[in-house]
Amino acid sequence: MSITGISPEVLAKYQPVIGLEVHVQLLTASKAFCGCVNKYGGDPNTHVCPTCLGLPGALPVLNRQAVEFAVLAAKAINCEIRETSVFSRKNYFYPDSPKGYQISQFDKPIAENGFLYVPDASGAPKKIGITRLHMEEDAGKSVHDGFADSVTRTYIDLNRCGTPLVEIVSEPDLRTADEVFEYLTKLKEILLYTGVSDCNMEEGSLRCDANVSVMLKGAKEFGTKAEVKNVNSFRYIRSAVEYEIERQIGVIEEGGRVTQESRLWNNAEGRTYSMRSKEQAHDYRYFPEPDLPVLVVGAAWQEEILKALPELPEARRARMIAEYDLNQQDAMTLTATQTFADQFEFAAKKAKSPKRVANIILSELTSRLNLAELTQEQSPVSMEGVVLAADLLESGDLSSKMLKQLLDSCFATMEDFPAVYEREKPQQISDTSVIEKMVDEVIAANPKQVEQFKGGKRTVAAFFVGQVMKASKGQANPALLNELVVKKLDA
Repeated sequence: MSITGISPEVLAKYQPVIGLEVHVQLLTASKAFCGCVNKYGGDPNTHVCPTCLGLPGALPVLNRQAVEFAVLAAKAINCEIRETSVFSRKNYFYPDSPKGYQISQFDKPIAENGFLYVPDASGAPKKIGITRLHMEEDAGKSVHDGFADSVTRTYIDLNRCGTPLVEIVSEPDLRTADEVFEYLTKLKEILLYTGVSDCNMEEGSLRCDANVSVMLKGAKEFGTKAEVKNVNSFRYIRSAVEYEIERQIGVIEEGGRVTQESRLWNNAEGRTYSMRSKEQAHDYRYFPEPDLPVLVVGAAWQEEILKALPELPEARRARMIAEYDLNQQDAMTLTATQTFADQFEFAAKKAKSPKRVANIILSELTSRLNLAELTQEQSPVSMEGVVLAADLLESGDLSSKMLKQLLDSCFATMEDFPAVYEREKPQQISDTSVIEKMVDEVIAANPKQVEQFKGGKRTVAAFFVGQVMKASKGQANPALLNELVVKKLDA
C-alpha cells in the first residue's frame, strides 16, 4: 500500500537504487588512538585526555585490538584484507570535533570487496556487494537543551570522541526497503556473533545512513540521491526508505527535480525532512595522517586474528539442521543470538533427544517467556532443567500435559524445573493392565459412543481417550492409551 498516495501503476514505472553506510563502534577496552576508557555514558567530558581533546603536542597511538576487531568484522562479511592500509585526515570544522579533522581511511582502507546474501521478493538469495570496510574515530556529541527563556543552548560532550569505528559501505545493489531491512538484520547478526560490537542502536554503537535514488526502469543512469540520516531502528529505516522512494517518484512525476541533500526521518509524522543541501561535494582535503605510520596487517597476523573468528550464523544453522534434525525456521530461531545457540547446543548434547529439547525451548518456554514478558536470560528454567524435562518425556515418565503443568508451576514460583519436578513429581501410568481396566470401564459406560465407532465414526476414539485421561488425572501414558483404546474398540 502506498504511503504517499501514489498509484501502484506509477510506482511500478520506477526502479529504486539504495546503498547503505553503516557505522559500527568497536567494543574495545580503550579508544582508537589513546588510553581513555571506551565506555558509553559517564559524566560529560570525563573520558577524555589531551589526545581526545586535540590539544597541541598530543600524538595518536593506534589501538591494536581495534585493528584485530576490524579484521574479524571484515572477514565475517567476506571482505579482502589489505596487507597495507593508510590512515588519513578528513578535515572539517564542527564543534564536536576539537582537532578540526577526523582520523579515517580514504583511498587505502583496511578491507574491500565483500558481500552478503539477502532474500529478494521471491525469497531467493541475492548478493549485495560491500565496497569497503574502513577504520576511523567517532566524533563527540552535541547536546541541545531548551530553556524556559526560549533560548536553546548547545553543550559539547567529548566522551565519545575517539571511539573506534568501522564504516561498512555497501554497493548500490539494494532495490527495496525490505532488502534494506534484511541486509541490516543480517549484518548486525554477524557482527554480534564476532563479538566486535554490541550493535546497540539506542546508544549509537550502530548507526546507518541510506542513500536513496530512483530511476525509470530500463534507464542506464542512476537518479539523484538523497541521504537519509539518523534513524535509530531497522524498522524505522525501512519506513524511511519506503517514504523516500515514493517522495522522489512524486517529485519527478510532478515535473520537479530531486535535490541532492541530507534528510532526517521524523517517525511521529512518518516522513523525511530536508536537513542540508549536498549539491556540491564536500572537499575534506584528505591527506595521509602524518602522525601514524602505514598499517601493515601481514599474513601471519591475519592468521592469528582469524583464530578468534567463531562459527558464523549461516554455517551454524546448516550444521544444526543436519546434526539435530531441525527445520529451517527452528534453526533460524535457535541461532538468533550466539548465546541462545550455545545454550541450545549445551542442552542438545546432554539430552537423549535434541529434537525434544528444541520443541521444549521453542514451544513451551518461549510462549511462557513472552506471556511473562521475560527474556531468555530471565527464564526460571535453566538448560539443565530443559534436559531433565526432555529426558522424562523421552522415557515416557512424563506426558506432554504433565510437562505443561510443571512448567506453569516453574513460572508461577520462578523456580527451576528440577526443583519443581522433585516436589510435585507426577507419575505417569504406563502399566498396561491398569490402563486396560480404565479403558474397559469407560467403554462399558458409553455404549452410544461405541455404536458410533462401530458405525464408522472412528474419530470418536478421541472421546474415550479423553475420558480415560480424565479418570487417570492426566497420568495415563498417551501413546499406550491411544493404542489400547483403538484395539479395544476394534475388538
